[in-house]
Amino acid sequence: MNPNLFSIVLIILAGGATALQAPTNAKLMTAVGSPVNAAFVSFAVGTAVLGLMAVLFQTRPDMVAAKSLPWYAWIGGLYGVVFVIAATWGVPRLGVALTITLMVAGQLLISLILDHFGAFGAPQQPINLGRLAGVALVIGGVLMVRRF
Repeated sequence: MNPNLFSIVLIILAGGATALQAPTNAKLMTAVGSPVNAAFVSFAVGTAVLGLMAVLFQTRPDMVAAKSLPWYAWIGGLYGVVFVIAATWGVPRLGVALTITLMVAGQLLISLILDHFGAFGAPQQPINLGRLAGVALVIGGVLMVRRF
């Protein structure tokens, strides 16, 4: 299989996993009392799985490289917390499709800005009409998911 095609399929499946995560955590929320508690359980399970994977794949961090990272490289988990809590809270109120569509719209808007400025070391890709139109189509999709 073409490595590019494999990467695309893998990323699509990972996106599907985030769509599954939202209603799963929303269901968990009903038992544990809040979106924060559900996110805590979700991250605890994820941390255990990541620990197991690190052992199985024998991954070892490069401590010299880790010490030279900028401060913002250490707070990626914070964004995950915001995402998981918002999705857990949003699904019972808005439904899975609207919640995930809104999240994708937010991701795309911020992504355009990050790409435009080459933030966090990303390759710089200026905002242009085609990219704006793509995001506008997703936002149009949000409106369609909401209305129909």
